[in-house]
Amino acid sequence: MGSDKTPDIDDQDPRPANGRPFVPSGFEPPAPPHTTDLWLEPLGPQHNEADYEAWTSSMEHIHATPGFADRTWPHPMSPEQNLADLDRHARDFEQGLGFTYTVLDARGGDVIGCLYIYPSADAAVDAEVRSWVRASHARLDGQLATVVAGWLRDEWPFAAVRYR
Repeated sequence: MGSDKTPDIDDQDPRPANGRPFVPSGFEPPAPPHTTDLWLEPLGPQHNEADYEAWTSSMEHIHATPGFADRTWPHPMSPEQNLADLDRHARDFEQGLGFTYTVLDARGGDVIGCLYIYPSADAAVDAEVRSWVRASHARLDGQLATVVAGWLRDEWPFAAVRYR
């Protein structure tokens, strides 16, 4: 049975609709931003337990975050399924097919969110970007969005980005 929800990033074809490569050959992602409140690092399987706890404790908040209201994720899944997703995100990052970052609390290093940068299915847009923070850190959502928007504008090779 089909869903009227928009497919989430996990369901998208990693090839851009505009026919151009998502990033140039040999592209090295720019160093992720750090602020006094948060920092980003590439998401990987080492984050599984903390990532799982972060999003499962905040599903309602994530669905209320711009870019997630009509997505199929988050939805209930096991820690093993989450690990498989994290492994795939790490492979996508390594192959330049998409770039997913964990958002960490600068004070304690706890996982407090995530950032996804993937090709767009819209030929007029290079990258679809989404981010979320856990409900307990909702005060950082605007700061994360501002920092990410500037980072994308200043350091990534995209002409058109859809974010928020």
